Amino acid sequence: MDVIIRPDAASAEALTAEIIANALRVKPNLTLGLATGATMEKVYQRLADMNKAGALDFSLCKTFNLDEYVGLPAEDRNSYRYYMNYHLFDRINIDKRNTHLEDGTAADLEAECAHYEQLMDEAGGVDLQLLGIGLSGHIGFNEPLSSFSSRTRAVNLTPTTMAQNGPYFDPAKGEKMPNRALTMGVGTILDARKLVMLVTGERKADIIAAALEGPMTSMVSGSAIQLHDDCVVILDEAAAAKLTLKDYYRSAFENDPKWDAYRNI
Repeated sequence: MDVIIRPDAASAEALTAEIIANALRVKPNLTLGLATGATMEKVYQRLADMNKAGALDFSLCKTFNLDEYVGLPAEDRNSYRYYMNYHLFDRINIDKRNTHLEDGTAADLEAECAHYEQLMDEAGGVDLQLLGIGLSGHIGFNEPLSSFSSRTRAVNLTPTTMAQNGPYFDPAKGEKMPNRALTMGVGTILDARKLVMLVTGERKADIIAAALEGPMTSMVSGSAIQLHDDCVVILDEAAAAKLTLKDYYRSAFENDPKWDAYRNI
């Protein structure tokens, strides 16, 4: 695992976008795993800007998102399909038939999850999976006690997650956050060939320290990334505040030749 600490959120977002962009340039038919949330919005903005400038081509790319709320149709402004269309897909030259999210309105959720796994297999697996981490320690919506071998499935959301995401829903408009979601499993996520995790802000400092430097445990599903042999975690200084090996991480980034092209981003 590589842990990279950048001075601020903007530089962390820029580095994340450049890693994704370079992977797409190397493999134009990249299968990309995507995440949602406020942390990712600037990353998607940067990727869309590259595409608009002619520096990046998504025409052959396939995407699979980590998760979707149960019960929200695609046109609901709080659905992750709506989020992805708004923040990325409508802004780039991607074929939307190649963009995939779980269907939270499916009559048979178990069958929908099995179908989603099948679609990923048919696409040849995920080449690069973008990740964040929730305050509950989750990757995707893999809440505490999620098995490290779990696959795409329906889950119940914790009070911590409900409190974190609840403010996006407006009760005055009749909006209520679902308490269930469909999510790639931890095992599904670990199957990706490369993991790129972006975490910013001081409120994530405790949980990212637990995930990176604490024990691997199902109570913090994000700690499962310790098992992956090609994983980079990109943090700003605020998120990295509670790490004990910050000097080592900085030295490794400054001296490892594989990061030569990225240090000035």
